[in-house]
Amino acid sequence: MKVSFKELGLVNTREMFAKAVKGGYAIPAFNFNNMEQLQAIIQAAAETKSPVILQVSKGARNYANQTLLRYMAQGAVEYAKELGWKKPQIVLHLDHGDSYELCKSCVDFGFSSVMIDASSLPYEENVKLTRKVVNYAHKHDVTVEAELGVLAGVEDEVSSAVSHYTKPEEVIDFVKKTKCDSLAISIGTSHGAYKFTPEQCTRDPKTGKLVPPPLAFDVLKAVEKKLPGFPIVLHGSSSVPQEYVDMCNQYGGQLPNAIGIPEEQLRKAAKSAVCKINIDSDSRLAMTAAVRKHLAENPSHFDPRQYLKPAREEMKKMYIHKIINVLGSNGKAR
Repeated sequence: MKVSFKELGLVNTREMFAKAVKGGYAIPAFNFNNMEQLQAIIQAAAETKSPVILQVSKGARNYANQTLLRYMAQGAVEYAKELGWKKPQIVLHLDHGDSYELCKSCVDFGFSSVMIDASSLPYEENVKLTRKVVNYAHKHDVTVEAELGVLAGVEDEVSSAVSHYTKPEEVIDFVKKTKCDSLAISIGTSHGAYKFTPEQCTRDPKTGKLVPPPLAFDVLKAVEKKLPGFPIVLHGSSSVPQEYVDMCNQYGGQLPNAIGIPEEQLRKAAKSAVCKINIDSDSRLAMTAAVRKHLAENPSHFDPRQYLKPAREEMKKMYIHKIINVLGSNGKAR
């Protein structure tokens, strides 16, 4: 049974991206796999009145079940209203769709936005597949994100050992031919909690901690010049907070040399044409760190609510921090 995202109370990204580009801020795109993550995202967005994108990867969709996801998204809108957010600006987005069939299925199941990631294919094949997805999605007023350039790292089924920066000279032709609504580019961000190898980093002489290399803002500027005002997306933009890495390691985890994108660089990106910034690993780290800590300190606990409640609170705190202090999207969806 087909369902429109509008019946679920969701919105697509068109209007919120236009406002973000004009206003010099970015929309948070938070991945979720379960109820606690979803609750934390909606609580944070409702409290800060921030537009928000609920991201679901192919793996998360298989994990949570496509039918349940539809009703979870609808429930998220109603929950936001219950929390006092009269006009929630919530998008349900497919992250890294890898086929036309998957993107079509998500459109039919009430997603308001889909990403077709054909960036690993030769350029002309990327154009062809992206255009096919756009043709179907736009019939249903669903917005489409595409990708040029390849990000390194691992996230669910998306994996690449080497990154390839987006070629600014290709972007005009690509957007013109595909008619995509936003474009994910590669400027040095990467998936996962290990965004850089120790060899790619320098070490702070005072603390001995790894310092990641800067993002390629020259590539971003060149893309902006070619596509003035066009919505740009950054994937793999978790900062991998050291406090969560340390907490995980303190309570039995093994995350050596985990490192992310410094928040000051993301703040700089958010003020540009980058209007959507994807954050996934930070949520995983916050949740896992809180669960590990709680169980270590309360070995007699076995009720999932006992350890998932502090995990939910930790994620909510992290989401609010990102919205206010990194992306600047608070108060933009009153």
